[in-house]
Parts: sequence; C-alpha cells; structure tokens
Amino acid sequence: MSRLLLLLVALAPGAAGASSLEALKALLGQTATARAHFAQMVLDKNLKMLQQSTGTMQFSRPGKFRWQYDKPYEQLIVSDGSQVWLYDKDLNQVTVRRLDRALGSSPAALLAGSNEIEKSYTLTGIGNQEGLDWLEAVPRTRDTVFETIRLGFGKAGLEAMELRDQFGQITVIKFSTIERNAKLPPEIFRFTPPKGADVISE
Repeated sequence: MSRLLLLLVALAPGAAGASSLEALKALLGQTATARAHFAQMVLDKNLKMLQQSTGTMQFSRPGKFRWQYDKPYEQLIVSDGSQVWLYDKDLNQVTVRRLDRALGSSPAALLAGSNEIEKSYTLTGIGNQEGLDWLEAVPRTRDTVFETIRLGFGKAGLEAMELRDQFGQITVIKFSTIERNAKLPPEIFRFTPPKGADVISE
C-alpha cells in the first residue's frame, strides 16, 4: 500500500458528549495547523502484522503537510498545496505528483481539503470502542485505494485511524503528543530533491 495515500491530518479536540460526526466537523472547522507523533501498523486480512513504523507529521490546511517516517526506514512526504514529493532516502528517489492526483479520495483529502466532506464520503457513526468514539467514512466513488476509513475520537481529538484497502489489508495509525494550531514555519512544506536523486514525475 502506497504511503503517499496514507497522508493526513488535522487534529482537534472533540467536545464532551459530541458525536463522532460533530467531532470531525469541529476538527475540520477549528484546526488550521497541527503536529503530532504517530505509530503505524499494517495488518493483512488475517490480522497478521506486516509492517510497523513511527514518525512525525506536520500539517497546514488547506493541502500542506509534512509526513516523515523515521523508523524502520526513512521516508519523507511533503506537499506545498499543489504538488506532493515522496522521498525515499535508501533508494535516493523522489516521486512527484500533482496534489489532486496524489490524493483523490484519500484520508489526506478528507482532513486537509474542503470542509464539505459529505460530498465525497458517506459518514456513519459506529459507536464507542476501546474508549474512542468511531466514525466510518466510505468514499462515494469507487476509484480509490481505500474501501473504508475509520476515525477514532477521544479526549485529545482525533487519536486513531483505521484504513481498509481493496485487498483486506488494514492500516492502523495512532497519534500522540498532539498540538493543534501550532506555529509552523512555511519552509517545512517545501522540498528540493537532493543532488543526484532520481526524480520521477507522475
């Protein structure tokens, strides 16, 4: 599963007693920037662990983000609001895509794009599980990698996401050390390919 399609986030605290849908709308409406640490797991359809990774994210709506994997492999994904760069340090390779083509109906589009999310997703509250209030988002179009996206809201706002792809794989992302509406320097959302790197435009 492409890491480029796992980009997200805008994080905001949910109001006490608010539904998951209300929490998502508050998240989109009240958060201009955010930064957090994350831990990510990829499971196969039998829930066997395939991959674990950790890193940090920084986000500025609309459409700008910096998603950095630190362990076990270093990768960097940067968007300036019009283009997205995916840099693989080990391969010394950069993939460049237009933001609209890179995201489509992905989680990043849901959280970093328009507030009118119900135009792109069918949203359903699915109740409280393991201390989080969950919302399920199903893309209205079929040309998307993910069949369902679940967002888990807790006291800190958006604390977890679960993404199920067409092959039954599940990607689980948990956020920590969340800081919303932080002052983020604009240069972190720019990227210049390292000297000698292979650059692939899509």
